[in-house]
Amino acid sequence: MPRFPMLLVISAATVLLASTVQAFPVGERHLETTAATASLRDADHRAIVRITVWYPAAEGANEQSLDIGTPGHPLFYVGEAAANAEFSDDRRRPVILFSHGFGGTARMMAWFTTVLAQQGFVVIAVDHPGDNGLDKMTIPGAIMFWDRPGDLNAALERVKADPAISAHLDLKRLGVAGFSTGGLTALAAAGARVDLPRLRAFCAAHPEDGACKPQPEFPVTLDQTSAALATPQIAADAAYASDDHSIRGVRAVFAMAPAIVQALDPASLSAMTTPVAIILGEADTIAPPHTNGGVAARAIPRAQMKALPGVGHYDFLSTCSPQARASIAMCQTSLPQGPTHHDALQMALTFFAGALGSP
Repeated sequence: MPRFPMLLVISAATVLLASTVQAFPVGERHLETTAATASLRDADHRAIVRITVWYPAAEGANEQSLDIGTPGHPLFYVGEAAANAEFSDDRRRPVILFSHGFGGTARMMAWFTTVLAQQGFVVIAVDHPGDNGLDKMTIPGAIMFWDRPGDLNAALERVKADPAISAHLDLKRLGVAGFSTGGLTALAAAGARVDLPRLRAFCAAHPEDGACKPQPEFPVTLDQTSAALATPQIAADAAYASDDHSIRGVRAVFAMAPAIVQALDPASLSAMTTPVAIILGEADTIAPPHTNGGVAARAIPRAQMKALPGVGHYDFLSTCSPQARASIAMCQTSLPQGPTHHDALQMALTFFAGALGSP
């Protein structure tokens, strides 16, 4: 687990794992695949989708830091994993697809995904084209969120085709998780339908809502969005935005601070039969609970929801270092992130174990 020099901070994962029977080392593998609209969303018109797979690794695996930033001076404390390590055993294990938030990366959310791997899950995450923190952001990448479930599905198919990994997957126990726009992605992967006219009408009536404002990671105005949607290529794809983008076999959804929920058809949320759990912060101004996660929780039959007092949107990112807290606006949170991470991990592990069976 990551170290926190000069900080009186206990890793959420360390606290959580202290009460468990076994925690595996974590392995990490990287793959690539293609997706239908990746080249339209990517700034360099590449068709690729990057994939990261985290999994339970064999005892003695040489885990290395995944922290983000300059070595020795990280901006975000993330966790550890062993590149290309052997799997822990020959068992088939439940699989979790993971979608990061707007302008994020798979690695930024590895505080969450690596702990799932420590506890026996295989996690398949992507960097969404044109909408990630490693590449140049684009307007198509920012607004074509209905194609995000397709990135996850393409990643799943690529991993299934890799014999070194596929033998360890129990695809009868498939879940999906995500943060922010990744939470919307997870809901759409389980059957929620996108309704773009509904989102436009909501933002016209509520321009002050956090989900309707230009986001700090990559500001895109409503006028820019409208202009982009009128271009031939994006308009052609947007015609299919309301189609079924679900991923076959998904049996559980875990969403952290889901965003842009006003873009989802309420009838499709009410028709969902897949178990759903949502955790969010009551102080979230980016994806306000009353117009986002709370809306989904009320509409989806038997959905679980946990609201954390005083917690904001960016508390669900990897833990910020003192340097990041002094220099990065999203790191200037009012509460320590450790308890938020602990609550999210505890809820996710309990939920997935109940919905998919113990890993």
